[in-house]
Formats: sequence, C-alpha cells, structure tokens
Amino acid sequence: MPAERQALESRVLVYAPTGRDAALAQRVLAAGNIECHICQTMQEVLAELERGAGALLAQEETLVPAALKQLGDWVARQPHWSDIPVLVVTHQGADSPSLQTVMATLRNLTLLERPVRTRALISTVQSALNARERQYQAREAERRKDEFLATLAHELRNPLAPIRTAMSLLSLMYPAASGVSKVRDVVERQIGHLTRLVDDLLDVARITSGKIVLQREPVALSSVISHALEICAPLLEGTQHALDVSQPGEDVMLDADPVRLVQSLANVLGNAIKFTPAPGVISLRAETSGDTAVFRVKDNGIGLEPEAIDGIFEMFAQCDPSQNRARGTGGLGIGLSLARRFIEMHGGTITAVSNGPGTGTEFTMTLPIVAHGAHQRASAVTVQPPIAGNRRVLVVDDNQDGADMLTQLLEADGFTAEAVYKGEDALASIQAARPDIIIMDIGMPGMDGYEAVRRIRALPGGKDILVIAVTGWGQESAKLQARDAGFDHHLVKPVRFEKIRDFLARRGG
Repeated sequence: MPAERQALESRVLVYAPTGRDAALAQRVLAAGNIECHICQTMQEVLAELERGAGALLAQEETLVPAALKQLGDWVARQPHWSDIPVLVVTHQGADSPSLQTVMATLRNLTLLERPVRTRALISTVQSALNARERQYQAREAERRKDEFLATLAHELRNPLAPIRTAMSLLSLMYPAASGVSKVRDVVERQIGHLTRLVDDLLDVARITSGKIVLQREPVALSSVISHALEICAPLLEGTQHALDVSQPGEDVMLDADPVRLVQSLANVLGNAIKFTPAPGVISLRAETSGDTAVFRVKDNGIGLEPEAIDGIFEMFAQCDPSQNRARGTGGLGIGLSLARRFIEMHGGTITAVSNGPGTGTEFTMTLPIVAHGAHQRASAVTVQPPIAGNRRVLVVDDNQDGADMLTQLLEADGFTAEAVYKGEDALASIQAARPDIIIMDIGMPGMDGYEAVRRIRALPGGKDILVIAVTGWGQESAKLQARDAGFDHHLVKPVRFEKIRDFLARRGG
C-alpha cells in the first residue's frame, strides 16, 4: 500500500469543535505515536472518512440528531469489509438518553467516560486501530482473491480458445465425417462446462465484493425458459431423462436482467439433471399467480434430508457423496447459491422442498410480473449474413496455438489472414499492409493489447480498422478499459467462431 494511503487509514479523526478537548486529545495521542486530524464540522468528518481513517473520536454533545443521522448514513454505506470504530467521550455513560440513540445508530461503538485517563485513552484508541488494521487485512485478502480468480479465469480460458477453434476447423475440413462430428460435440460440451465453472467463480467474487449490478430490461418468460433449456441441453444429452416443460399460453413480461435470470433457472434445472439417476423424470413448469411468475423445477432424484434443505443454498455446498448415485455430478457447489443471490436481487424468492433421500426435490422460484400478453413471440428464423471476400484480418495473440488455429479457420472461411504474436509485431505488420480487421488478445507480454490498440488508432487510417478484443479477461473493468483504449468489441475466450464471424459480417465489405 502507498505510504500516503497507509498514513490516512491509520489516523484518528477527532470531532470536538468546542472547548479544548480536540487539542488535548491530539497531544495525548501524539504521545502514543498516534496521528490525529481535527475536524470542525460533520461535513468535514464525512469527507475525511471518505479519504480514509482508522477510527473516529467524538464528544457526546457533538452527536446531535442531524449530525448523528449523517454519520449513521455513512456507516450504513460502508463496504462489507469495513466497520469504522467510533469512540465517544461522555459525561453520563450509557445511561445518557442521547447515548441510547447513538448506540442504536453506530454499530462499532466504544464509550469513554470523563475524566479519561491518558493511558486509558491511548490504549483504547490503539485497540481500535488494531481492529481496524484487521479490517484492512481482510480487504487486502479479498482483493488478492479477486485478482487470483480473475487471473485463474484468464489462464484457463487461454488454452480453451485454440481447442474450440481447432474443433471448428476440423468440422470445416471434414464436414461429412461422423467421427469428427461426435468428437467435436464431446469437446464442445466439456468446453462449455468448464467455461461455466470459470464464470461461476468470477460471479462469486463479484457478488461478495458488491460489484454485480442488474441490467434490467423487459424480458419474456418464454425467452427465459428457452435460453435456460439451451444452456442445459448438453448436460441433458445422453442421460435418458424425460423432461416435461409447460408454460402459460400467453406470454408474460418480466422486469429482469435476462442474463442473470436465465443463469439462475439454468443452475436450478442443471442441478436437477445432475442429481437425478438415469432414467429420471424432470419437470419445468412456469405459471402465473396474480402479479407473480412462478417457476417450479421438480425431479425424482436423490432427494434431501429435511435438515439439509437450507444448506444447499450456501456457497460451496456439496451433496453427501454417499447419497450421490447420479452420473456426472461434478461442480463447485456454487450454482444454487448464485441462483438465490440473483433471484433475491430481483425481489423474488427461491425455495426447495424434499421428503427425504430418494424422493426427489422441488425448487420454486418467484418473480414479479410486468405485464401479461405484452410480447408477441417472434419466429425463430436465423439468417446467416453473407461475408464479402478479399478482406484482410490480422490475428494478434501471444498464445501461438490460438493465433494459428484462428488464422487457419479465417482462411478456410475466405479471408486473407495473418498471425503475429506480439503487440510490437502487430504495429509493424499494419504499417506494411493495413488490415481491414484486427482480432487481438489483451494480456500479452511487452506491449499489451491496450497499448497496442492505442498506437494503432494513432496511425494513418487506424481509426477505420475494426478491432476486436478476444481475451481471457472477462471482468467489467476489463471491458471498460478495452472500450476506453479503442477496441470496437470485447469477446471473452473461448469464443465460438460464429460469434466472431457475426461481427465480421456486420462490418460488410
């Protein structure tokens, strides 16, 4: 941590604007090598708290209702790791009526009754600062964990990209070979499974740090179901399960984040598929009850002990292996926890019931409805847009297998493609022959993708090149940084070639 930041976060704010208490406290604490900052108004206290502080020392009489409300609001908005120690010097102790309100408002409170002895003040403040330091350590541990998960996701996604691209290339080279098709399907299923596990890990980090914000929009209930079924199709394939799906005849609109809602339903449905021995029976029923949409997922799988119901929604919860007779039930134990968090963020509920081992389980999800019959289902017609020929694509990636596989796939699709493995080499290639499109990794050694795209945009004609980031960094911060650096699009590895092709088709000839 920078020394300036550390100094701010280890100081004590003193709020005693009347009399000599502030100056006296500052002299006493200085004797204990404790840095102080005297505040004259509650507005100054709040501003300095935002900059950083180890504790707040205040006079009882300064915490009048208006000031106490402002301080209480700030305390309530603290990050989840933070609990600022507040020390209040009082004449009457806890029996003071005004202190009853203070104690109900401030959650990490220590009372110091006058007259306060010098050693008592120093030791009490030092204890508060020590406790605050442990909070900062928890914050740092969380930051390191988030960095580790993001790096892990990046490193796992990098090898997945050339594997997926190689399978697409094989399918293109041998379209009629049934053996290649079967292998491709297996690889695609396993890539999809691993990618979802990586995404779930990152969602855990985002939720615990409060970084997930729902992107609400009107979404059709039927669309949520169809996309959840699409996600679960590879998991269902080969299980011999019977899946029964029913939904309202008229469409129902929800005010929801479609990605998170689909993810939640897919997690619950996937749980039922995994923990039901084949051949099983699974039902997904959606219905309306007044202004509420209700999703019910029921299976005849391994079931649960009544006392285990609440625990299945806890992070990293796992089924008892001795009861697990279903095939292919791997996972991290975070899918149901994520589903509960996302549903509750939408203002809904999720519950589970089971009559015991071997009796199956039923999950019920509820969500508010926006309107009935407000959406007409569109026919599912997909038109593959034509791609104009004679376009040059430059692939930039330090993962040479990934760059070479994507280059071969682009050439097989009619593009003129070249692969380079460094940001510096990309600049040299562009100056020799300007490409129409650049597909570039971000996390490269030496000149990374951010710096490379900034330099590309500064070249003559550089602003006219379509530049797509294809990277293992999938955090929101990485997407924003890519946009600010000059990328037109940001795709997270492993990317299906159809997705890349779609961006190229939109570009036109």
